[in-house]
Order: sequence, then C-alpha cells, then structure tokens
Amino acid sequence: MSKRTLHDTPMLDQLESGPWPSFVTGLKRLAQDNDMMVDLLGQLETSYETCKGFWKGGTVGVFGYGGGIIPRFTELKDEAGKPLFPEAAEFHTLRVQPPAGMHYSSDLLRKLCDVWVGNGGSGLIAFHGQSGDIMFQGISSENLQTAFDGLNEMGFDLGGAGPALRTSMSCVGAARCEMSCYDEARALRTVINNNLDDMHRPSLPYKFKFKFSGCPNDCVNSIQRSDMATIGTWRDNIRVNEAQVQDYYKAHGMHDLYNDVIGRCPTRAITMVPSGQFKPSEHVSAASLGDGNMLCIDNKNCVRCMHCLNVIPGGLLPGKDKGVSILVGGKGVLKIGATMGTVVIPFMKLETDEDFEKLNELARNVLDFFAENALDHERTGEMIERIGLSNFLEGMNIPVDPNMISQPRSNPYFRSDDWDEQVAKWVEYKQQAA
Repeated sequence: MSKRTLHDTPMLDQLESGPWPSFVTGLKRLAQDNDMMVDLLGQLETSYETCKGFWKGGTVGVFGYGGGIIPRFTELKDEAGKPLFPEAAEFHTLRVQPPAGMHYSSDLLRKLCDVWVGNGGSGLIAFHGQSGDIMFQGISSENLQTAFDGLNEMGFDLGGAGPALRTSMSCVGAARCEMSCYDEARALRTVINNNLDDMHRPSLPYKFKFKFSGCPNDCVNSIQRSDMATIGTWRDNIRVNEAQVQDYYKAHGMHDLYNDVIGRCPTRAITMVPSGQFKPSEHVSAASLGDGNMLCIDNKNCVRCMHCLNVIPGGLLPGKDKGVSILVGGKGVLKIGATMGTVVIPFMKLETDEDFEKLNELARNVLDFFAENALDHERTGEMIERIGLSNFLEGMNIPVDPNMISQPRSNPYFRSDDWDEQVAKWVEYKQQAA
C-alpha cells in the first residue's frame, strides 16, 4: 500500500466527471499501491494548472543498449533545487518489442505485470506505442537494469528509441483474418531480426519505421505511419462465394446492395447485370443473386479499396495470386506536411524463403540509402521530397513503373531522348518479376 495520501487534484478530478472512462481513475488506482504514482498525479495537476510540461530528457540506459529507454526527469524543483514531487523525479519508459501480430496469452500478460511491478515499476503499461512497443512507463534509473533483466529472461528485447530503427508492427493477419495475403509475422521477424543492430545502437539521421499489413485494409496504418510499408494485395480476380453473396442479398435486399456495395465502389467496377445479358470474361468476377440478376466485378478497374469485401465478408475474398506492395515515405507529421507512402514496388510475391530474403535485402537497401543521404532530423519522405523520387529510385536501382502514379501528367511536354532505354529496362524488370 502507498504510504502517502493523494495530492489535491481538482483539475484532474474534473476529467472523471464526464460520461466516459478516464485515465485519471486508472492512475489513482495505481497510486493506492505506489508512491511514484502519487507524485506523478501531483506533477500532472501542476501541468494542467500551468499549461506546461515539466519533463526533460537526459541520458540513461541498460548494459549493451544505446536505445530502447526514454529518459524523463522532472524540472519541478523548490528553491533549494530539490524535486517538488521526489517519488516521480525520475519517470523513465522502457520500450519493449512485442510479439509479431500482438499475440499474448493471459499467463504471459500476468508475468509481464509481475516483472514490472516487482522491480520498481510504476505499474503503468501501454499496449502499444505508435511503433508497436510495449510501453512500461515510470521507473527510476536505479531500477532500470533489474526490470529489463527480468523482461529479457522472459524472452523480450528492447525496441528502438532515438535516431534509430524503431520497433515494428504487424497486423494479426494470417493468424485470424481471412483477408490476409501473406505471412505478416514472418515478414516482420525477418526484417527486424536481421536489422537489430540499427535498433539497439542508434546511428541513423532520424527514426525509421517498418510496418506490415496483411491486406489493403491496412489495419496498422502502415501507409500513413511508416517509412517502409509492406501491404498485402493480389493481382488476379476477386474470389466469389456465390452462396454467401446470395445470403447477404436475402438478408439485406436490393436497396442495401445498391447503396452499400455497388454505389460505394470508387471506380464503378461493380455493376448489376440481368442474367440473360451477362457475358463471362477472364477479368470479371460474378455471382448470381438468384432473382435473375448477376453481381459483376470488373477486376481491371478494381483498385483494391476492400470496401465490398468488408461489407460481404466471406462472399467476396482476395484473389489467389497474392503478394505485397511496397511503399516508402509515409508519416503523419512532416516538414512538408502529412504524407502517405509512395509505391516503389507495385507487386512482389512473398511466399518462399527466397522471397523473404528479397524483402529483407530491399529493407536493408532502403535503410542504407536513408542513412547515407538523409539530413539530420529528416525522415525518409522528406528526403525523397528533397532529392526527388526519380533519384531515389535510381539510387535504389528500382525501375520506374506506371503503377507508381495515380494518373497521367497533364503537362504534355517531357524529355524522350532516353525513352527507348527506359522502356527496355522496364520490360526487362517486368519479365524478371513475372
């Protein structure tokens, strides 16, 4: 039990008065058994009163690691220079790598909590940080090493912090999701395990993040939040389970089918055709609705937005020729504004050992190019914006592909003196990828 009473926190108390659960309630619950959380609430109340944060950084770590710890020291001192809230004067965070796909057993979660609280931790845990880390928040410098040793004995390793490769994140994917187009967990472990040195010993111009999504639903927001995104896709026709499409139609009717499926297709690739007028085609996926109509999908115009597959789960599924698209340069907040990843590899198979090694080689090349060409405190997207996408592709030895653009340019003037050479390179590249 905590030996101290809580500080007065009238402003924090207001956050508990609304209709929604409040993090303040959780902090107060932890404060019943931990003096560090008592003083944390006191400092947080001061921040609310003054509209100012009072944490500063510094240098702190564990043996053998240059990253993985976020140091936090209080700046709230009295006239003698002593911390106003001494128990929370040091409130460091351990960033720990999670299992791929965020798979835990209840027994494992209990053991993580026991190690954390039993080694001087505050009890505060966040599942998960933006890079996917398990965030063990609130521990003193004195207890950092023993807490990490306990986690390490369980098989957990520190993630990234600072100008380094960050902890990766993958969706639950093939383990539970029928939309999965590749083995996300294997892709994550292949890339991260082969590049751990860049995570543990920061030496990059700035942070770098990999993320792995099993399908274009992109449940881990890789296109928006990662420097290199691996997103599952397919290049043949959408598969159709006619019985389940009919079940959806019987349950929802023509109104919902038109308004929720056909009308929401961004490229108008889905149409309703009378059965007598339907003409089979190698590019068309079709399902009889049982009332003299056919639901038809023109796969040449499908942009893999996933909407129809999500609305009719099981009735429509990704094709069988599965693989991934690789994008680079995404990040929510950049000097150049928010950006999404840019396609650099439109399609790549990811099934065999050789395929995964190619993915790792590409990841290593992107990391090396970033390390050699980015400016200090510059993300990959900013670097590409500065040097130009064509120079990035040339440096990476990746040929330009028409699939990298969303629409043709409106300016008709362009240089064509090396056009034949570029076309020949593209044709050769496509033949090798086939």
